Amino acid sequence: MFYGLIVSMYYLDNRRHHLPHIHVKYQDKEAVFSIESGEILEGELPNNKRKLVEAWIEIHKEELMADWSLAVAGQTIFTIEPLK
Repeated sequence: MFYGLIVSMYYLDNRRHHLPHIHVKYQDKEAVFSIESGEILEGELPNNKRKLVEAWIEIHKEELMADWSLAVAGQTIFTIEPLK
């Protein structure tokens, strides 16, 4: 969680989006972001919050992909630093 954004990884949702992704909630909004491209796959966030998530994904892309691989393998994932 950072700047009021709650980030979750639901690896079992892989069948729905067919690629590594994260879910981000902010107040009453929710969006799904591709880890690889940083693009929104579904939903919406306020523009300023969307840009924060895109920057965070870019900074932590390797860690996010590693966590995705661990999660799909049923292993414990690591916490990723929030934006400060």
